Amino acid sequence: MQLEFGSKRQDPDVRRLFDMKEVIFDKDWLAKTEDFGLYYMYRDLYLSRADKDKLLMQGLRYDITIIPPGMLGCEYIKTAGHYHPIVPEGSVTYPELYEVLEGEALYLLQNLDQSDVVVVYAMAGDKVLVPPGYGHVTINRSNKTLKMSNFVCRDFSSLYEPYRDRAGAAYFFTNDGWIKNEKCEHAGTLRRIDAPDSSSLKKLGITKESEMYPLMREIGLFDYLIRPEEHLEIFEVLV
Repeated sequence: MQLEFGSKRQDPDVRRLFDMKEVIFDKDWLAKTEDFGLYYMYRDLYLSRADKDKLLMQGLRYDITIIPPGMLGCEYIKTAGHYHPIVPEGSVTYPELYEVLEGEALYLLQNLDQSDVVVVYAMAGDKVLVPPGYGHVTINRSNKTLKMSNFVCRDFSSLYEPYRDRAGAAYFFTNDGWIKNEKCEHAGTLRRIDAPDSSSLKKLGITKESEMYPLMREIGLFDYLIRPEEHLEIFEVLV
């Protein structure tokens, strides 16, 4: 499933069912199901050599992820879930900025001890900033393909183990609604918020009406993704 981006066609990294079998809720369904591709990740995209140079200079990476509609037994299709590491010589973890390009998304965010668990409802055009200290899972709850992009620091590897060790996120989204993960018995009550409004997005230098990719050409606009400790005030009102 190649993606055409600019004049290039790119092959994806494919997340398969058995890659994330530890975090699937419906174990009975899983035991009877063969492996198959769940979603497609196109990493380090750019439209031109000049754009590539600007991304590299700022330490940024631009990705696109495509999640077709589907069910994992009784659970809606989702990503594996991951946290980010702490910034070197810092005290907070790297953030990440998402944009829904097509479809609908549920961004399930949780801090490391799951005392705070938040689900962000996002539609096409919405941007969602995952703040320092939070891991996240993305869920496609609709019957349409979810296509989303993200900006993130290019100099780290994501941490999947905390989700695997607890058999998933603090909550699972199923055809019966939200179900709490038995291995996260001390998790906080799930709270719902909408995607950031126009005033919140303005603080990030972005808007709902315009795609965020071209904004990486404004050098320094996404500095808070690389040096979050210098911009902590940005994250205070977003979750």
